[in-house]
Amino acid sequence: MDGAIALVPLFSIAVLLFVFGFVALKVVARKPSGFDYYVISALQKSAKQPVPIGPAWLQEAARDITSLGSIVVLLTITFAIAGYLFLTRKPGVAWLMLIAVLGGLALNNLLKYVFGRPRPDFAGRAVRVFTTSFPSGHATLSAITYLTIAAVLARAYPSAALNLYFMSLAALLTVLIGLSRIYLGVHFPTDILGGWCIGAAWALGCWVLMAWLQHAGQVEPPVPVGQFQ
Repeated sequence: MDGAIALVPLFSIAVLLFVFGFVALKVVARKPSGFDYYVISALQKSAKQPVPIGPAWLQEAARDITSLGSIVVLLTITFAIAGYLFLTRKPGVAWLMLIAVLGGLALNNLLKYVFGRPRPDFAGRAVRVFTTSFPSGHATLSAITYLTIAAVLARAYPSAALNLYFMSLAALLTVLIGLSRIYLGVHFPTDILGGWCIGAAWALGCWVLMAWLQHAGQVEPPVPVGQFQ
């Protein structure tokens, strides 16, 4: 990569980590912000009826969307894409993607253990949860998985239009999954923000590593322009 171009993702990673650190400091204080309370309360029908606002179909749709960020779904997609890469003789890229996603899963579990933030206790939970709250696993892992897969596809198909499509779709899925967790009452907004930041920073770091290894000839290079035309 060109030196000037390489600074852009590195600067982006630094900004994402700074925002995550800022949010994490608030979490360490063990006191949800007024913003957290306001957003979650606004999405509940009332204090006496702590269930998500809106019709039943909206709640069901939110549960469908949130399932796209579950570990089972993300690992299924990850192994499916990895299988495709192995079959198309790109084992280096496949292993990097697997390491990125599985490493991100381990990082998220470690952060949850370190912070140990309780789930919101003033909102009705429309889905079952089994872990601590910060950072959101759905937000973190969906950012890591979908953005990493989009980056892999973007480097495999050197087309500006396709690259924009892949990254936009990955970002949209990540945002919708995070918002569904807030709506369903299982996460504070700061859990989601923290998850997005650390997940995106991890995915971007893995993309930089993959680009560097491809440039150094350690893993398979991108498909030459024109091969898919």
